[in-house]
Amino acid sequence: MEREDLPRELRPFVNGDGRITQWPSRLKIQRMAAALLATRFEPGRDYSEKEVNALLMDGHTFADWALLRRVLCDWRFLDRESSGARYWLRAEAGALIAEQLAPHRRPADPPVRPAPA
Repeated sequence: MEREDLPRELRPFVNGDGRITQWPSRLKIQRMAAALLATRFEPGRDYSEKEVNALLMDGHTFADWALLRRVLCDWRFLDRESSGARYWLRAEAGALIAEQLAPHRRPADPPVRPAPA
């Protein structure tokens, strides 16, 4: 996904390579960032913890893959075995990703009515 295709609020946190450079403080933008990271995972594929960490390290620059792994599971993008040995993209993750990364547009301005004559 190209940086200019991301929601405007998320762009300051993503570099030209599509990597997250800083974890946002606002929850709304954190969810967008998590959705962006979730796009790195393939549906129907299982991942080891080491593979998840590698994908996450490639997706950000601030070296906190444990935080990101936890966020992806807590916000239901990824699921995992209780032992943490196996992770996978949840079936509903596609809809969550689309919801979080959809362009956020302002409602259209109301039509301007001509002044009475």
